[in-house]
Amino acid sequence: MNSYEIVRQIGEGAFGKAFLVRDKHGGGDGRCVVKHINLAKMSAREREASRKEVMLLSKMKHPNIVAFFRSFQGVLYIVMEYCDGGDLMKRINMQRGVPFTEEQVLDWFVQICLGLKHIHDRKILHRDIKTQNIFLTSGGMKAKLGDFGIARMLNNTMELARTCVGTPYYLSPEICESRPYNNKTDIWSLGCVLYELCTLRHPFEGSSLRQLVGKICRGRYNPVSSCYSYDLRLLLTQLFKVRASHGLLQEMRQLLIGWCLPDHILY
Repeated sequence: MNSYEIVRQIGEGAFGKAFLVRDKHGGGDGRCVVKHINLAKMSAREREASRKEVMLLSKMKHPNIVAFFRSFQGVLYIVMEYCDGGDLMKRINMQRGVPFTEEQVLDWFVQICLGLKHIHDRKILHRDIKTQNIFLTSGGMKAKLGDFGIARMLNNTMELARTCVGTPYYLSPEICESRPYNNKTDIWSLGCVLYELCTLRHPFEGSSLRQLVGKICRGRYNPVSSCYSYDLRLLLTQLFKVRASHGLLQEMRQLLIGWCLPDHILY
């Protein structure tokens, strides 16, 4: 850590802190983020999860994924890219009710899809896709997926995971109903992010977890404004199909291909 100068603390969790630092020997701006994780406070399972995060980050090399630089063991330090535009949730809050243009929504959405494709191609589920875990750089023009703390490596692309994790607003029907799920659970969360970009609010909300789960399992949400195109609104209905048939998935593929969007998200 002697190679880094701490600029300020930018986050804190149960097991550690995140700092904005400057690489003393780096060229250019030299800013990056260091996660300081206190392994002593963790159970053996939690320590293993932290080490797994390091392993997963080291495998991710993509312009739409927060870059990993290096790690130090002992007290665990993870050094990664600093995203100067903050996260997408903060960007949404900055709108103060003024909707994004469809062009901006689709621009970010395509980038998030490309980052997710990179993860899924490597047999990894993110499992916590939400606006807080999507970061912006280049004046807010570039979107990057981050925070792989609860990501899971799959033994093969169709292995089914059963652990109930993630942020409640973004949970998929499969998780709520304790059904097996695979890559599609990330796709549901992706739909929640797209809806939030269009409406500046969550698609599924409730006064209690039980009420929230009921709405998710029924796939009921308020429609998106008609100021957005029919195709964009149709895409949302397809992403939120509780039990999508093969025929519907084919329709979505054709819609995405027409938009020149990556059709991997449909599996």
